[in-house]
Amino acid sequence: MTEHTHDHADEQTRDRSDRTDRTDGAAHVSTGSAQEKGESATPAIPELVIISGMSGAGRSTAAKCLEDLGWFVVDNLPPALIPTMVELGARSQGNVARIAVVVDVRGRRFFDNLRESLADLEAKHVTRRIVFLESSDDALVRRFESVRRPHPLQGDGRIVDGIAAERDLLRELRGDADLVIDTSSLNVHELRAKMDAQFAGDEEPELRATVMSFGFKYGLPVDADLVVDCRFLPNPHWVPELRPFTGLNEEVSDYVFDQPGAKEFLNQYTELLQLIAAGYRREGKRYVTIAVGCTGGKHRSVAMSEKLSARLAAEGIETVLVHRDMGRE
Repeated sequence: MTEHTHDHADEQTRDRSDRTDRTDGAAHVSTGSAQEKGESATPAIPELVIISGMSGAGRSTAAKCLEDLGWFVVDNLPPALIPTMVELGARSQGNVARIAVVVDVRGRRFFDNLRESLADLEAKHVTRRIVFLESSDDALVRRFESVRRPHPLQGDGRIVDGIAAERDLLRELRGDADLVIDTSSLNVHELRAKMDAQFAGDEEPELRATVMSFGFKYGLPVDADLVVDCRFLPNPHWVPELRPFTGLNEEVSDYVFDQPGAKEFLNQYTELLQLIAAGYRREGKRYVTIAVGCTGGKHRSVAMSEKLSARLAAEGIETVLVHRDMGRE
């Protein structure tokens, strides 16, 4: 009886040992397989873009553009759930690699939740970018009147009251934005083209620059990060044979850069932008809009923008060139 008990115990011990060996072997094979495939134990954190801005400025259009580019888009997600959305994307085994979230800030507590979520994302080292859609009051009023809808924050007041309240509420978020797009004079197709220019690339560049010529008499671009004033140069407008042309014309460009200080300004400002670009990269800023202005946005600013964008491109900065006011006269 005792001998049988010992034999049974020995069989149980051997059985446990066999199961342990098989389990260890399976674990070893599983780990080795992951290593052979180059897989990481840590799930990949999705790329995140937060789309916000003024009501009526084109948030839905921007979101639709990213959706067409293959982004996983969530509209009107409560800000407190953004970190959870990122975590779910990280568990998708690469199926959700790029997430775009549209947030609609309409209340003070809602905005507080957004700030807490952004702090949480930063603590987790999540790469996130904020795209802010901006527009002038006049353009927003026209859009709300055309669809016969009240502004979400106007209450018993006027549309302009709601716009003012929202602009004040979003002021801090606009200041934190990585990319500000002014849609005041853009149609749907032009806004989509701007989004495509920023997000359609297969590989995200270190820094993208938009160089925009403009005329001071038509107002400063509200989405400009840096503003250059070319009015210190003589105006080709006052040269009769040059007046009909633009800064794209070789004769106009030659006239502009033959003026004292023009070439020196271009050289030194390019050097300054290299210094600024290095700082932007260190701070994680990926987009910069450089506005180059003259009186009408036709001659000097256009010629200077053309040269400046070429210099930046030669320095490895991906550049988009826009002539905002050329042809308005």
